[in-house]
Amino acid sequence: MSNKKGYEAGSRNVFKDIGVPNAEEHLVKAQLVFKIDAIMKGRCLKQVDAADLFGIRQPDASKMLRGEFRQFSVERLLRFLVAARSRCGDRGQATRLTTL
Repeated sequence: MSNKKGYEAGSRNVFKDIGVPNAEEHLVKAQLVFKIDAIMKGRCLKQVDAADLFGIRQPDASKMLRGEFRQFSVERLLRFLVAARSRCGDRGQATRLTTL
C-alpha cells in the first residue's frame, strides 16, 4: 500500500528501524548513556573525573559518550549510572567504582 505522506512511521526504537542487531539492548544502552551524560553535565563532572570514578580510561569514557558503547554491558552502564548519581559533592569524596 502506498503512503501518500512520503514517509514511513517508525517504531519507538530507531535502532530496530534501521536494522541494528540486538536493537532492544542497544536502545537500553543508549538511554543509560544519555542519563549518565546528563548527570555528568549537571554536576560539571569532566570526562577524566568520570573515567576515574567508573574505573575506565578517559578515551573510553569519551567514546561511550559519543555513542560507541558496544564494549560496555547493560550491567556495567548501570553501575556507571549509580556511581555518577551517588558521587559526593566534592571530587575528593568520590570513590572509584571497582570492577567485579
